[in-house]
Amino acid sequence: MDKRKITYTYSKIGKIAYPIFLTLLIQNLIQVTDTAFLGHVGEVELGASALAGIYYVVVFMLAFGFSTGSQILIGRRNGEGNYSKIGEIILNGFLFLFVVALFLFSFTRIFSERILSSLLTSKNVLDASLEYLDWRIYGIFFSSINVMFRAFFVGTTKTKVLSANALVMALVNTLFNYLLIFGNFGFPKMGIAGSALGSVIAEVSSVLFFIIYTYFRVDIKKYGFKGFHFKNLEVIKNILNVSFSLMIQYVLSLGTWFYFFLAIEHLGETSLAISNVVRSMYMIITIPIFALGATTNTLVSNTIGAGRKEEVIPLIWKIAKSALFISGLIVVIIAAFPKLALSIYTSDKTLIDAAFPSLMVVLSVIPIIAVSNIFFNSVSGTGNTRTALWIEGITLLVYVSYMYLIVVHLKSSLAVCWTSEHVYMSILFILSFIYLRKGNWQNKEI
Repeated sequence: MDKRKITYTYSKIGKIAYPIFLTLLIQNLIQVTDTAFLGHVGEVELGASALAGIYYVVVFMLAFGFSTGSQILIGRRNGEGNYSKIGEIILNGFLFLFVVALFLFSFTRIFSERILSSLLTSKNVLDASLEYLDWRIYGIFFSSINVMFRAFFVGTTKTKVLSANALVMALVNTLFNYLLIFGNFGFPKMGIAGSALGSVIAEVSSVLFFIIYTYFRVDIKKYGFKGFHFKNLEVIKNILNVSFSLMIQYVLSLGTWFYFFLAIEHLGETSLAISNVVRSMYMIITIPIFALGATTNTLVSNTIGAGRKEEVIPLIWKIAKSALFISGLIVVIIAAFPKLALSIYTSDKTLIDAAFPSLMVVLSVIPIIAVSNIFFNSVSGTGNTRTALWIEGITLLVYVSYMYLIVVHLKSSLAVCWTSEHVYMSILFILSFIYLRKGNWQNKEI
């Protein structure tokens, strides 16, 4: 195969990653807004929004895993210059995810109360969580469309549009949270349900934005969007061959995150509220890392597709160094003003003081996350998603065992509970590093 010219300098990596970073930043600012608003409603609502939100994300990970597999395929076809095959991946993906969304919606509506009532100890947290999910689950249909659009734009490295889309979502979400949580300007006062409905409305606005942008600004003919080619499920089967392992991997990964918050809920409503604040800070701090991780995924796939496999490992290290440098700067800034950062979420001094030790533990794990996330995304980017699932599975087994020991058995302090992230990220990096150095990923065809 002729090698297509493809060179990723720090500048080019930055140009691709920056819009993804802005997208993740704005999306996480949506979560910050939700958390900040609900922090002024009450501890129960603050904690319940974390549990119910993660529960929703666990359900949604099936759709997200499918879209990530699609993104890897799109990246490979883009690197090969086989642009006309990209449209059929997207269109068939839309169809498949609609069926998945319908199943997930029905499952959540029917079984969520039974599942959560058997897991939660606080009746107040249970009621608030169910109130949130009753509205939030409608967003699964629109989220599924959004992630396929995201897969297209990231896979083809045309990521600038993601920033504008995320900005629209953030503005719509903030507006409707303000109106619906507190009942401002004549709107109903819905509390935690208003936060959920605001998120759904924001996702609807995102879908409309993507549709309009794609129609007017994307070369529909070039990418094979004209007409709908449903080839006896072959396209979907090909996507599933790459994405099925990712779908299972993401559900397991977020499932253990949900387990972590369930364990914290048993420590009390205040501990759960504190963990929601720390989780939100954690997500904000790691935004550059996850943006570069998504960039790594698609650049590795593009590089292999272009026939330049010898450049993959140097590319991974280049991105890892960038992630380490940027995240290090953020850690230094927040470590200098930790309580000021925490005050964004709550004005309760007691809650801020209680959250401080856990925040310090989270800051200490960021350098490990910076490197491990890049290497693990590289494994998926090679197309070896089954290997990525094995790596994730082994890591999660150790993680859950450690978490059970310190949270359930030893009933350690909240700050010590957060050291489980050190265990998770360290093992993830070690296994990913070994595979990329020793594994036979160079000859993987997708």
